[in-house]
Amino acid sequence: MKSAVYLSTACALSFMVATAAVPGVAAELLLGMAAPLVVGVATMVVVERVYRRDPGKLTQLMIKAFGVKMVLFGAYVAAVILLTTLNSTPFILSFCAYFIGLHLTEAWMLRSLFIQVTS
Repeated sequence: MKSAVYLSTACALSFMVATAAVPGVAAELLLGMAAPLVVGVATMVVVERVYRRDPGKLTQLMIKAFGVKMVLFGAYVAAVILLTTLNSTPFILSFCAYFIGLHLTEAWMLRSLFIQVTS
């Protein structure tokens, strides 16, 4: 659960810095951050619970989550680009930055979880 707080705090701070650095694109940056953050937090909460209960089920969970994420993110990006009047370039840049950054953070946290439990 601590990982969810860390992810949320890091995203909130980076959002504030980015909106201060690039005024006028707060909505695009927020939408670019929203889906990766919500999915990243949900993933970490579920992964931690499953891993502590039954580590053998984690691989199956991660494979299913990958498929769901592909569909969800594709639909989300298409919806934001097609259904809003926002500038798509800052949205895409923000989405990609948060998507990659949060996935790297999730990988690091998974590694920490595995080390913590096996030690």
